Amino acid sequence: MRITTNAILRNYNKNLSTSMKNLDLMRNRVMTQRKYMSTAEDPSSALRATTLERKYAKNNDYLDTVDDLQSHQNAQEDAAMQISNIALTLAKQYGIEGMNGTNLSKETRKTYADAWRGAQKSMLLALNSTYGDEYVFGGSDAKNPPFTLEDITDPNTGKPTGEQVLKYRGVNVSDPANKDILEQLANDTHFVDLGFGLKVDGEGNSPESYNIDPATAFNTSLPGIKLVGYYGNGVPKTPLTDKDGNEISNNMIILAGKIANYLDDDDATGEDFDYDEYKKLVGAFEDGRNNLLSEVTILGTNTEFLTTTKERLQNNKIQIAEDYDNVVNVDMAEAIMDFSWAQYVYNASLKVGNNILTPSFIDYMS
Repeated sequence: MRITTNAILRNYNKNLSTSMKNLDLMRNRVMTQRKYMSTAEDPSSALRATTLERKYAKNNDYLDTVDDLQSHQNAQEDAAMQISNIALTLAKQYGIEGMNGTNLSKETRKTYADAWRGAQKSMLLALNSTYGDEYVFGGSDAKNPPFTLEDITDPNTGKPTGEQVLKYRGVNVSDPANKDILEQLANDTHFVDLGFGLKVDGEGNSPESYNIDPATAFNTSLPGIKLVGYYGNGVPKTPLTDKDGNEISNNMIILAGKIANYLDDDDATGEDFDYDEYKKLVGAFEDGRNNLLSEVTILGTNTEFLTTTKERLQNNKIQIAEDYDNVVNVDMAEAIMDFSWAQYVYNASLKVGNNILTPSFIDYMS
């Protein structure tokens, strides 16, 4: 077969162009540290990289959410512990242990009453604690103060009767007629997606028509009435009644006010002060504190859960970053070696070009 000079030049130019293209490709890989510069170069890797980018961004969103939830829950736990510490101080210093023979005087009882009223206000402030612009004990309604304490006035005289009404989101927490709605408010939920495969069932256009699987989301709601008691929550288990047969509220805020009023009763002297009735009220208050401690324990469990979740998300972040690096980024040692080889091939191609035309008959003609 006859090989012409034009054929040799065409093949040489073609191969030299391939060497230049390969050298440019290897040079770009070293400079950009990427395996490909466009989707067309490696469609499958580009698709996988896009998927990993989405996972990485979503994982970071979950991490940010967990950080915010941890701060929110710390605010809940701090406020709950504040109420618990106040209740413990009341029980020890101004409760049953403090009511010995020398402390039954009218003046001492008034001092104790002032302490109970001051503690009542402090507990109420803690129940209306905020994190940012959200009330931490408001359940699903975190934009409005959850608790309000109102003094009952005599409709005839307009003067305070000494009794009080505590309302949670506008509902009297001690009224038996509100039992059902209080149960609903106490079990109010506010779920947040933390990457557990959120499952939602239901049909309709309103949020109430959908049901979220609790196992696939984290409930951030802690209604304040679960901390301090409400009618129907079973604390104490046996409803208490006063000496007149009226049922005693199991709410710690209302109980603190009742105890203060009982201590501040002008009609009771040191001799006729009903210690048993006072003991009953303080006992109910301590039952409420025990219930509060149970809720704080649950808070601690949720805090540990968030810590574990954060660790899992951080591990996912590292793994996704490694997977992305393997798909998109080059091994620099290998890339430099490939570039050196491509440069060697290109230089060799140029050297071959100097000798591509062999001497012909015309070179010997004089």
